[in-house]
Amino acid sequence: MDAEWMKEALREARLAFDEGEVPVGAVLVQEGKIIARGRNRVEAMRDPTAHAEMIALREAASLQKRWRLTGLTLYCTLEPCAMCAGAMFSARIDRLVYGAPDLRLGAHGSFVDLFREKHPMHTIEVVSGVLEEESACLMKTFFQSRRSFKVASNSNEKLCLLSPGASSPMSPTTTCCSRTISPN
Repeated sequence: MDAEWMKEALREARLAFDEGEVPVGAVLVQEGKIIARGRNRVEAMRDPTAHAEMIALREAASLQKRWRLTGLTLYCTLEPCAMCAGAMFSARIDRLVYGAPDLRLGAHGSFVDLFREKHPMHTIEVVSGVLEEESACLMKTFFQSRRSFKVASNSNEKLCLLSPGASSPMSPTTTCCSRTISPN
């Protein structure tokens, strides 16, 4: 079932991609239902804390009218950073399931490991690598597109990065990692 919920997080990541945001998506699940969604909104909100996980946690807390989010599983396409991991501990979620590692900021061992440390009040079960290839491919495609678009813009060249079905140079419909990534 983890893969099915991760597909929902990937849908959020694709929306972030379409909006020009780093493509990270998250969903919070309780008793077999998605109760909150989030996607990166750092650029749109001009807020360094507007990560997908933070947005989903805030939405869930608001909907449930409580900050303790016990009984919930957070699915995220990318390994959470230290800020998001801290928020998860504070919210007391039960489980974290993520796709790709984040070598620059990951807080589950890629950069630091906050989940390994014994927390004085709460433990979060962590599952990693669920739809890892799809999650990593989306990130890779996004940053390759950004670099190519920037190079083309700087050299006044017309550069087409579109694959069949892609709607713009920043569209997540592209071939990478031997798979076609599309919005559906």
